[in-house]
Amino acid sequence: MSQVISFKCPSCGGYLVFDPVKQRFQCPYCGGSFAENELKEQSEQRQQAAEQARSAEPNSGLRSYHCQMCGAEIVTDATTAATRCYYCHSPVVLNDRLTDEFRPDGVIPFKLDKKAAKAAYMRHIEGKRLLPKLFRDQNHIDEIKGIYVPFWLFDADADANVRYHAEIVHPSYEDSENRYTPTSHYMVQRSGSIGFENVPVDGSEKMADDLMESIEPFDFSEAVDFQTAYLAGYLADKYDVDADHSIDRANERVKRSVEEAFASTVKGYTTKRTEASSVQLHNGKAKYALYPVWLLNTTWNGQRYTFAMNGQTGKFIGDLPVDKSAAAKWTLGLTVGLGAAVYGICWLLRLLRIL
Repeated sequence: MSQVISFKCPSCGGYLVFDPVKQRFQCPYCGGSFAENELKEQSEQRQQAAEQARSAEPNSGLRSYHCQMCGAEIVTDATTAATRCYYCHSPVVLNDRLTDEFRPDGVIPFKLDKKAAKAAYMRHIEGKRLLPKLFRDQNHIDEIKGIYVPFWLFDADADANVRYHAEIVHPSYEDSENRYTPTSHYMVQRSGSIGFENVPVDGSEKMADDLMESIEPFDFSEAVDFQTAYLAGYLADKYDVDADHSIDRANERVKRSVEEAFASTVKGYTTKRTEASSVQLHNGKAKYALYPVWLLNTTWNGQRYTFAMNGQTGKFIGDLPVDKSAAAKWTLGLTVGLGAAVYGICWLLRLLRIL
């Protein structure tokens, strides 16, 4: 049986949750408020108990535990590290899931709460002309959850050498027979070194990589030493994609960033294209952290839509359904408008020639 943590209020025994606005641990029953250091001793005692429980439990895909509040038995998958009791809804942390190699090096606590996530969603759908009216008027959020997502953070130094073919197109001229456009061709070389820190790659199979990248950046300077108390009231997963299987994606992100940085220095040309690129990485290191993410789900016409918000910065992303009828009318209106504009310009030019 997995060892469970429910951080209890020292005053009344109720469960505690982390308040991202106040950056303190709050008791919803008696209103008590506690700082991190007040709960550290409790966490250390639980850690010792978790080590004993981990050695006694078989390594299976599913785990069961007893809720300390109501006694119900709950089954979770092997990656869940924090959840809520399905019966009494009290927040619980499976402490043995975040020990040894699964213990994060740091965590960025939530700064924005569920209310902020809902408000961001409403702003996201506001003013969208092609959004179906019924979706806007009748839509409800099926699910909203705050989850600490496991991320691998990579450091690396990059030595790069990139060669470009660039052109400058000069003004055209013509003679009695031909039109000429002089074009100068150049070989442009860029080389140098760039250091990278905390390049993130999510370490969860459950999370789409492009979804997580879309809500970046996170500010790692606000990360704190990991304490399981920060997970109270939220969901959390331990990683199920290790650093070795994440490094290729990190390397691709680093190489792409290097090439974009070098390309931005090639200026003053009409066109440019990359002919050759060599990026060598070294001094690579990896650390493991939990980042705060709000996930919202809704269903429309049988299709599921997922939205994500950065729980630190509030950056919000997500695709929306499109009213095909409204889109057709908008396209038709745009076509008619452009046609009218072209006709007007032609009429004006004709008039000017007459004058």
